[in-house]
Amino acid sequence: MEKQKVIIVNGSPRKNGNTSELLKKAEEGARFAGAEVECISLYDLNYKGCVSCFTCKIKDGEMEGKCSQADDLLEVFERIEKADALILGSPFYFSNVTAAMRSFLERLLFQYKVYDEKGTSLFPKKIKTGFIVTTGAPELEFYKALLNNITGSLCQTLGSSEYIFATNTYQFDDSGRYETSGIDVVKKLEYREKQFPIDCQNAFDLGKRLAEKA
Repeated sequence: MEKQKVIIVNGSPRKNGNTSELLKKAEEGARFAGAEVECISLYDLNYKGCVSCFTCKIKDGEMEGKCSQADDLLEVFERIEKADALILGSPFYFSNVTAAMRSFLERLLFQYKVYDEKGTSLFPKKIKTGFIVTTGAPELEFYKALLNNITGSLCQTLGSSEYIFATNTYQFDDSGRYETSGIDVVKKLEYREKQFPIDCQNAFDLGKRLAEKA
């Protein structure tokens, strides 16, 4: 029996930060379910956001449903089209995903969008998607609204989607090196010791669940 293929895309610049750690747990969960997993770090790639050239929208054109920008994302998109599940991860910077993840989402989703009344997607099949987001801030309704918008777009274009939101994360290994007078570092560390293992388990379960359902 052919293994399910899961692709994990990391939109964090920190290879060992909170987002990366949760994505590693999601990878463990997917592998536990027997899936083949490929991990991609956006900060290792050379690309930019959508340039609104509309080449992907030309009816019956050679590039209909395909991004025309010849950069590192094209091969990534080809691999995603062959995958059974997709897991994305990003921290929130200034109340949004990182610039790398935002540009990636623009390019990934817009190429498949059709301007018709049905909201047709040119993505070749339906796959399961998940989004893992971290923030050092407390949980706010604004963040939930943004996550619902992102997962809604993923759902409409690629298939069903869900998210994990890890809030109030601990950001510094050595807080004494940084200006943190506005942060109660002790309470943050206490919260991390209690909550982050739960976040890790949730990420593991997400990876396992998507690999099983894919």
